[in-house]
Amino acid sequence: MKNAVIIGATGFGGLGLIDILSKHPEIKITELAAIDYGKKISEMYPHLRGISDLEVKSPDNINPDNADIVFLATPDQVGMNLAKSFYDKKIPVIDFSGDFRFHSLEDYKTYALNKNMSDIHTSPELLKESVYGLPEKNFDIIKTAPIIGNPGCFAMAMILALLPAAENGLLKKGTLICDGKTGVSGAGINPGKANSYPLRYENSNTYREGKHQHLVEVENIINRYISDKNENQNIFFVPQIIPMNRGIIMTVYADISSEFNTESVNEIYKNYYQNSPFVHVLNSSPNTSEVRGTNNCNIKVLVDDRTGKLLIVSVLDNLLKGQSGNAVQNANIRLGLDEQTGLKLNPIYP
Repeated sequence: MKNAVIIGATGFGGLGLIDILSKHPEIKITELAAIDYGKKISEMYPHLRGISDLEVKSPDNINPDNADIVFLATPDQVGMNLAKSFYDKKIPVIDFSGDFRFHSLEDYKTYALNKNMSDIHTSPELLKESVYGLPEKNFDIIKTAPIIGNPGCFAMAMILALLPAAENGLLKKGTLICDGKTGVSGAGINPGKANSYPLRYENSNTYREGKHQHLVEVENIINRYISDKNENQNIFFVPQIIPMNRGIIMTVYADISSEFNTESVNEIYKNYYQNSPFVHVLNSSPNTSEVRGTNNCNIKVLVDDRTGKLLIVSVLDNLLKGQSGNAVQNANIRLGLDEQTGLKLNPIYP
């Protein structure tokens, strides 16, 4: 049995980890920490009664010496101040924020400025040690990574939608258009206008149009692996919040090379993901309810012969494949376990 510490246990990401790991046959939670500490997690969140009664400690009082892995389910610019102590003790870290998604300090600065926060990274020397936590692409290097930067939820939906097209020369040079709709939980657990029921019910809105922070990591990954047949792609991304609890539906529009049709693109996508147990390429139109409560990403591709456009639709649960589920998948890989361990989750239906 492997031991895990969760710092940031009281947010949606931390709670998702508790839910998954409480049923995980190979990983046991030994300590919980958060800035709102001093009570049992089951007192703070009664739905966890009988599931976890661990006391939530101050992050300063964590003793990770017996930990096999540490999850930093913390906001931006927290993990960068905590990771070094674990790195020095050779304890692998999985960080949920953007702190370790980039090898380049310049890319991190762009990410930070897009999010309107300080662009100072307090542990820049660790960026080159980090690995982007995308199991479908980086499986082998995740196995030995000291620090794993868990992808953003929108980024995960875009990257999984685009990687097969980018690597197989499907895309014409130009600007990709991505339309991403997310549930209210994407705004986090803290109350505010973005997730206030009276202001959210029967209401949708766009935000950070063309400047969302996840764009940096998406363009980074897509252009790193793009086929020699294609030149680097720019992405125009418009995120939207819609009145549902959880889920992302990402719609991607791209100009496609004329030799491809729906049948050939489908074959490319199915071959690409044939060894990825959580990614499913469908013939039917995907919907968010089919992946809610799972670590799955469902994808549909279509070539519109009339316009010469490639349509890619991906759906995932922003709190699972877009966050804690993918983090556990990374942990499984890093700890030498089967990547599906503890993650064969049934969709919540209806």
